[in-house]
Amino acid sequence: MSEFHNRMSIEFTSLSENEAFARVVVAAFVSQLDPTLDELTDIKTVVSEAVTNAIIHGYDNRPDGMVAISAEINDDLVSIRVSDRGLGIADLEQARQPLYTSKPELERSGMGFTIMENFMDQMEVETVVGKGTTVTMTKRIESKKALFN
Repeated sequence: MSEFHNRMSIEFTSLSENEAFARVVVAAFVSQLDPTLDELTDIKTVVSEAVTNAIIHGYDNRPDGMVAISAEINDDLVSIRVSDRGLGIADLEQARQPLYTSKPELERSGMGFTIMENFMDQMEVETVVGKGTTVTMTKRIESKKALFN
């Protein structure tokens, strides 16, 4: 059986209004795999979380940064990468703790990384202080498993 490969990438300004745009673009791209509604909701949620983190934490709500998203489909596996060239994360282990937020004044839940980890099959975070952060998340689309076996 031949493998199915496809990829896309976008880049946009670090404005909170672009979070919904990013969510819709990635959902539209992934929809070619005919995911379940739950799978699509999970993907939209993690994209929202990652983009919001980039804007609020990576760029400290400055509108002059750029957020990049790339997504790739390999058979039934979706990989999504969200990157910023912002502040980076000084203490990644602390930032990944449930309920931790560096912005309590913004009423942030501190659940972004936890949500990403729970809604996806795998999540990796690469960060360098002063250079930015990249979150890579992967999920197997169950509805397509039978087609590729």
